Amino acid sequence: MSLQSRPPVVPVLPDSAPFSAEQRAWLNGFFAAILSTDAGHAPMALSAGDAAALMPDISAPAPAEEDDGAPWHDPSMPLPERMALAEGKALPRRMMAAMAQQDCGQCGYVCETYAQALASGAESKLNLCAPGGKETLRMLKQLAAETSAPAEAAPEAPATAVAHPAPGHAAPATGTREYPGEVTFLSRTRLNKEGSEKETWHVEFDLAGSGIDYAAGDSFGVFPVNDPGLVAAVLEALHAPADFPIAGHTLAEVLAREVCLKSAPDALFTLISYLVGGARKAKARALANGEDPDGDAASLDVLAALRKFPGIRPDPEALVECLEPLQPRLYSISSSPVATPGRLTLTVDAVRYDLEGRTRLGVASTFLGDRLAPGTRMKAYIQKAHGFALPQDLAKDVIMVGPGTGIAPFRSFLHERLATRAPGRNWLFFGHQRRETDFFYEDELSGLQAAGCLTRLDTAWSRDGERKVYVQDRIREAGPELWGWLKDGAHFYVCGDAKRMAKDVEKAVADVAATHGGLSAEAAAKFVADLKTAGRYQADVY
Repeated sequence: MSLQSRPPVVPVLPDSAPFSAEQRAWLNGFFAAILSTDAGHAPMALSAGDAAALMPDISAPAPAEEDDGAPWHDPSMPLPERMALAEGKALPRRMMAAMAQQDCGQCGYVCETYAQALASGAESKLNLCAPGGKETLRMLKQLAAETSAPAEAAPEAPATAVAHPAPGHAAPATGTREYPGEVTFLSRTRLNKEGSEKETWHVEFDLAGSGIDYAAGDSFGVFPVNDPGLVAAVLEALHAPADFPIAGHTLAEVLAREVCLKSAPDALFTLISYLVGGARKAKARALANGEDPDGDAASLDVLAALRKFPGIRPDPEALVECLEPLQPRLYSISSSPVATPGRLTLTVDAVRYDLEGRTRLGVASTFLGDRLAPGTRMKAYIQKAHGFALPQDLAKDVIMVGPGTGIAPFRSFLHERLATRAPGRNWLFFGHQRRETDFFYEDELSGLQAAGCLTRLDTAWSRDGERKVYVQDRIREAGPELWGWLKDGAHFYVCGDAKRMAKDVEKAVADVAATHGGLSAEAAAKFVADLKTAGRYQADVY
């Protein structure tokens, strides 16, 4: 029987479930909407107030040119270590090692195919590795000097532009980075309760008419707009009018939509070095060469760079040419197309922090969390997952580790498993700072447990006790049962911070294999490596 022809199942929670009649009614309606796949009755996130009232406290990579295993493909490994491992390898392998190793797809490739495209000359833009930033760009420029491939970071088309097929060619499917679709921003709901130190939003979009199709595990590409306050401050520092014309646009439009105002690129300091003299020239040249004469290089965005050299009046067009294009941002999708067709949701941390007397903002996170008005149409696309998806065999068990916003794809997985009535067990590890303020989707997770979809939920709260507790600690504590699940064929997933959390979780799994599987340290590491090779250990990291 197809999903569409199944009769809706409303009483999914037993009467013995620990909920009031009102709570049970809401959750039954929520699950019925998922199980019926009726887009007209798609479940929405509860507001913080409603949740508190209702609930108790609860592009695949090409084959490798060398069978070297890419030992540098570790996002937690510093660039010098990666380059040392790749020393003596062919140019594409060394270019791959220079990248951030996240396979995030933000560049339009994965690390390996981006490296191959650069080395062959098929791709000329060296500045697409957003997670790698300046460090990767400088190394790629150095490596590109070894080949005849163009070595400059060529500008991209404006983020607002839409590519068109050549005459006589059929238009490709929409919903890709090159041919984005147009979606409607519906709403945002804050997931943290009052008193939280974080600001996290459940963000909803309507996909009607966009041509966008996605699967659980995919990511959503957003074309952000820079903060108007930051744009105004840059205009003031430039001593330039907002309506200064640049290639058919105004300077203000270009600064808002087409260029990145985050990290000041080397080319900007090169331009500044031509406009100043003496010690200031030496300082600008040092910054352009990747040096840090004042110990503040890491904090210099475009505005801070301009203010560091007051009085300069660069030609606005020359300045724009020095800046990098404003890249789209990718977010793990937190909804399931089977459960809520036509809708797509994200779980977004709004980035704000004070530095050098200014409040810095995450360009896309505050665009989504602050500035977008409900009903706004905007361009977006789907980045297909690379090795991050639910097992095809629905009877397989899944273990998911997603602290903070890392819960996003696992909310998608759980909704998908419920909607498809997957018989496999589901185990989620979730963690954050405080249970009372930072328990994202607590209502849904409690209901999924009561409905039998979420078999086990382990939580870790790093600020609730004298000792900080993280998801990797819970993994070790659950070692005997976790080992049993893995030996029975469970698939293991982790989503979140690449530099620390993901590495710590991998070590915890190896420790479980050693402690409860009786393996040596070497054999335990091989056990985890074999899980990865078999596609049973998958990571979505950033």
